[in-house]
Parts: sequence; C-alpha cells; structure tokens
Amino acid sequence: MLKFLKSLYFKELFFYCLIGIAILFLISFWVDWLYSITWIISMILAVATLLDMIALYSGEAVIAERILPEKFSNSDPNQVILKLRNNYRFPVTAEVIDEVPLQFQKRDFLKSKKLGSRHEEKLEYQLIPLERGEYIFGNLNIYISSKLGLVRRRYITGKEQSVKVYPSFVQMKKLDFLALDQKINLQGMKRIRRIGHTIEFEQIKEYVRGDDVRTINWKATAKQNALMVNQFQDERSQPVYSIIDTGRVMKMPFEGLSLLDYAINSSLAFSNIALRKKDKIGLLSFSNKVHGILKASSRLSQLQQVMESLYRVDTGYLDSDFSMLYSRVQKSITHRSLIMLYTNFEHMSALQRQLPYLKAISKKHLLVVIFFENTEISRLTEQSAEKDISTMAHQTIAESFQHDKLMMVKELEKFGIQTILTPPKDLSINTINKYLEVKARGLI
Repeated sequence: MLKFLKSLYFKELFFYCLIGIAILFLISFWVDWLYSITWIISMILAVATLLDMIALYSGEAVIAERILPEKFSNSDPNQVILKLRNNYRFPVTAEVIDEVPLQFQKRDFLKSKKLGSRHEEKLEYQLIPLERGEYIFGNLNIYISSKLGLVRRRYITGKEQSVKVYPSFVQMKKLDFLALDQKINLQGMKRIRRIGHTIEFEQIKEYVRGDDVRTINWKATAKQNALMVNQFQDERSQPVYSIIDTGRVMKMPFEGLSLLDYAINSSLAFSNIALRKKDKIGLLSFSNKVHGILKASSRLSQLQQVMESLYRVDTGYLDSDFSMLYSRVQKSITHRSLIMLYTNFEHMSALQRQLPYLKAISKKHLLVVIFFENTEISRLTEQSAEKDISTMAHQTIAESFQHDKLMMVKELEKFGIQTILTPPKDLSINTINKYLEVKARGLI
C-alpha cells in the first residue's frame, strides 16, 4: 500500500476539476438546482480518476534504459540516450527526470515524450562537463499519464551508473587532420611559414603547382624531360615533452574551465599530432614537487598512457618550484628534446624569479613557454569609457597588465626561449602551430 501511495501523483487537471467543483458547490447555496448537477460531476470525476488509476496500474508496463558513452570528453557536449518502451495497450505521455551527476548542478531536468502503444522511443540530451573525474548518474524517474490526464504513475528504474570524464579527446580528433598534410590551410588554423627544410630527404617527385621552385632537381628534370623536385620530410623520432605546471596560478578559471584543464586538453591534442608525425611523446607535471613523468616514446599505446596520466593530473594551491623542475629535467630527460611548458605569469616579477631556471633548461633543450592572455582584462580594455573616471582608471590598469605580458614575451625571446602567449580558448591551435613551425624550421 505504501509503495502504491508513493508512486501515485495527481495531475494539475485533477486539482483544477476539484476547484471547479468547489466553486459550483458554493454557487449552489443560491442556485438550488445546481447542487444535484455538481454531485453528478463529482461522481464522474471520481469514476474517471479510478479508471485512470486502474489503467496505469495494470502491470509494470514501462521499460527505461540509460545509455552512456564509455567516457566523457571534458568541456565538450557529450550525448546521453534514454530508451523508453511503452508496453501499455494505449498511448501514454512519459515525463522523465534523470538524476544527473551533482557536478552539473542541473536541478530543472525534465524531458517529455509521447509513446504510442507497444512502441519504443529515444530521448537524447547533452551534458558538458567542466572538470575531470568520475561522475555518478542516479535513477531514472519516469511519470506516466494517459490521455485522461488525471493521475500519474511514477516508475523508478535504471541503475546507478558512473562515467569518467577524460581530457578533451573530441578536440583531439577535431585537430587530428593537421598531422596529415602540411599544405592544408584553414582560416585561423596552422599558420605556418616554412623557413627551411629539415635534413631528411624523402623522394623525387614530379613538380606540381605550389611546390617550392628552390627544390627543383635539375639532373632528374633533364633525365625525365619534366620538372622534378626533391621532397623532404620532417625529421622523425624526436623526443617531445609536455610539462604542465599544476600550481595555484593554473587554478584560474576562464569560461568555466580552469587554465589547468585548458593545458591538459591542449597537451592531449598536441601529443596526438606529435605521435602522428612519428615523434616520441612524453609528459611531466609539477607544482611544489614533480608529480610524475612519462618517458617519451613513439609506441602506439603511448597516447592512451598520456590520456590516463592527464586524467589523474590535479592542481593544488601551492607555489610551483621551478628549481625542482630543472633538477628533474636534468636527471630524467637526457636527450635534447622539445619541451612545451604550460604555465602562467601575471607579473614580470613572477617571471624574473623563474627565469634563471628557464634559461638553464633552454641551454640543453628547445624550450617553448606557453602562458595565457587574461581575456577578462582584454574585454575591459575594449569597453568604451565614456568619460567615466572609474572605468578609465580600470582600463589604464588593465592596459598595464597587457603590456607586462608583452614584455614577458620579449624578455624570454631575448634569451632564445620560444614563447606562446595565447587566449585560453585558442591554446590547442596555437600550440600545434608552434610545434609544426619548429618542425618545419628544424630547430630541435
């Protein structure tokens, strides 16, 4: 009986009918003939409600299933599918409340679907996680009502399910094509100016429009009686490391995602490109100590190991120790490598404290320091002050911060350290562009 009462819900139409009947009974104090009619209406409502209840409680007639992907991609839309089957002999309306993970704080979830008799339907919705980790889905609460629309029956079905949110493999796949052909050129992507060639010769091929005329092989041209060019390929099997600063400076959020997660997503996309270019990829994370290092390798399984390592990376609120980083790099990375260092500096003084260690690392390796533009400050400088003294003062301070960032770039480049200063949302594209530029120039 208790289970029955917990599953029974009266719909709005039932209460509207009760309110109407109450009004009719009130009016019947002055209109005597309305009293009997109101009782008849009350009996009709009672019978209709009883019939509706009997129809809905005639067996377990709704089956529901939640279908989740194997894993979620961080900061990307992830599809969840709900399969509903109506085993009633009449059409029903199903209102579904899915107990989505607490991380989404989604308290207004409600999906409605009409189901035909003996019919199956699918409901689809998307979730965008903003942090990595394990997400727990609860029950599926399904409220079934018939065409009478007086009562609803609640089904609690499904089971608790968990899904892990990994770094953005969706973004990685979107950028995958950049490794295929260096002649691909889309607006805003892969801005490369080839300055020279690497030393690896690949083949002699027939000249096609767009080839560099400086690579024409005149001996082969004379033999074939057609223009022939030398084709070069980027040098392969070079160690490439992503080093991620997990200190407090990387906790700063932009558009719901922390700088650390932007760096992690970019590291995965960049590592995929490097692996496809036949280079060896590795990973290191640090804050006040080095948390772990994944040795560079070109094995096919290396990308999966990188993804698993990035999944476990987390940030604290401690200052990063670059001296510890330098010591570990000296000890663990023995061959000259391309090092992509993801960090952030907000003030010139912060950079000056770490500059000796960055210079020391760059003596043995090709170091690329990647740090972030503050997009909130950029938006502030673009606002119209309209002679508002307070806004003008804020804009002046914001412009000073922007100037400091540009000075940091010049300071690093003065010591031969490559830099990327980028808005967080463009991090992956700009990082891959820099890698392809380095490969094209043969700097490693």
